Amino acid sequence: MTIRSQEAGETLFSPFKIGEIAVANRVVMAPLTRNRATRGSDAPNALNVEYYRQRAGAGLIITEGTQVSQQGQGYVWTPGMYSQAQLAGWKAVTDAVHAEGGKIAAQLWHVGRVSHVSLQPGNAAPVGPSPIQAKTKTYIESGFAEVSTPRELALDEIPSIIGEFVAAAEIAKAAGFDGVELHGAHGYLIDQFLRDASNKRTDRYGGSIENRARFALEVVEAVSKVFGGGRVGIRISPVSPANDARDSDPQALFGHLVEKLSEAGIAFIHVVEGATRDDRNYLPFDYGALRTVFKGAYIANNLYTRELAIEAVENGAADAVAFGRLFIANPDLVERLRRDAPLNTPVVETFYGGDARGYTDYPALSDKAA
Repeated sequence: MTIRSQEAGETLFSPFKIGEIAVANRVVMAPLTRNRATRGSDAPNALNVEYYRQRAGAGLIITEGTQVSQQGQGYVWTPGMYSQAQLAGWKAVTDAVHAEGGKIAAQLWHVGRVSHVSLQPGNAAPVGPSPIQAKTKTYIESGFAEVSTPRELALDEIPSIIGEFVAAAEIAKAAGFDGVELHGAHGYLIDQFLRDASNKRTDRYGGSIENRARFALEVVEAVSKVFGGGRVGIRISPVSPANDARDSDPQALFGHLVEKLSEAGIAFIHVVEGATRDDRNYLPFDYGALRTVFKGAYIANNLYTRELAIEAVENGAADAVAFGRLFIANPDLVERLRRDAPLNTPVVETFYGGDARGYTDYPALSDKAA
């Protein structure tokens, strides 16, 4: 059944609180890597400011993945959160979003093994929980390339990685963000520690589910001391195979993790349901079990349509719904969804890198009317 009336979608477009973050509606802009940070400094620039300002109608914007250090970078021209230039660039972004009445959280990111030596300090090997090369590609100056084989993080290095997340959270707070989301999905460092296919450690960070979840929970605890748990969330993708993320028992793994996240009192979990951009029903998984055990807000994600989003929040399956690619092509997505208006089609060729084309030049409804 197609749901068309504004009344039928009232909950999706109603105000809500995601932890301590008061939002105008329950439509979230998902993090979207666009590779348009300033070359040389990886700082946000005026083009990025305009991009986020245009999309401030979202209840909450979650920024593109933002590396917590140069070592944490996995793709060329992605923004960082570890220098004063980056702080200044992000401050311009948050000021612009807030001036439009929006709310914005920074996604803090360490890619771990999903990187290339050309992106690492001194052309060093990327790092991971174990020295296992991921079966995936990354994006470097010459184009897409196989990721490099990582070296295993030493036990005494792990506190410094957690410290990088803390330092990045402090910069995000100084830059005026309303909160932060930890990137714990899609086969990046936090996810690599979680999964038994990428984590073969025999110390207290490997082996049992409790041990493999330790790194994620320690990062959550440390970052929550900066922002307060009510302004911290985490993105997870229990069954998505993105970047060679695999586990023998994802239901048990993520059931344990989310139970502990709930005990930690964080604001939200952002759950990629199914395989990213591919199949919402990829592998059996009970997302309702996560929803039940988690006391904070549940943000659902992956291939949601207007009708699916309205249904999810109306029946309580989710508190909010995040949209990714639709926000690329529709800066006024919330208004389009509210009116059930036609949607612009994204131009795939301009997703990664480039200039304003395919970035800030998509028309809003008012532009088309004019």
